[in-house]
Amino acid sequence: MLSFETCNAARLRRDPRYDGRFFTAVKTTGIYCRPVCPAKQPLTRNVAYYPTAAAAEAAGFRPCLRCRPETAPFCPAWNGTRSTVARAVKLINGGALDECSVVTLATRLGISSRHLARLFERHVGASPQQLAKTLRVQRAKRLLDAGDHNMTEIAFQAGFGSLRRFNAAFAELYGRSPSSLRARRV
Repeated sequence: MLSFETCNAARLRRDPRYDGRFFTAVKTTGIYCRPVCPAKQPLTRNVAYYPTAAAAEAAGFRPCLRCRPETAPFCPAWNGTRSTVARAVKLINGGALDECSVVTLATRLGISSRHLARLFERHVGASPQQLAKTLRVQRAKRLLDAGDHNMTEIAFQAGFGSLRRFNAAFAELYGRSPSSLRARRV
């Protein structure tokens, strides 16, 4: 958390560089604001500073209706649908689509599978399945380059459900089998 003096100076200047980095709570009104709030400045003796909007709310303050601090930069609401896509990508990186479906992933995120597909098209430019497939192929390629595992072990460690899907993904992407890629390396 920034010092009281730093926060106070930023609040008095309405400095946009500090927007989302701290929140100003006004003790006399019970409201908390962003540092850039256009409302009349409270007296310094009547303010307290909090690192997050949640901390200000936990202390009993309610959000300002003018500056809407719950939508300050760096909070999930400000990021909008990008935060949902980021959560989905993190889950996919962790193997969520290796054992489950897109419907299950969407349910975990609290949205429909159609909406998840639209968000991926807008933010990633590919479907969740395409992203998962690309990540599996990348993992498999690293395993091919790094060790002397057999193809079946590599396929399952990379997240493919079968050796046939593993070979088909490599044939589609590289135009050759995974074993021929390993042979070229030697």
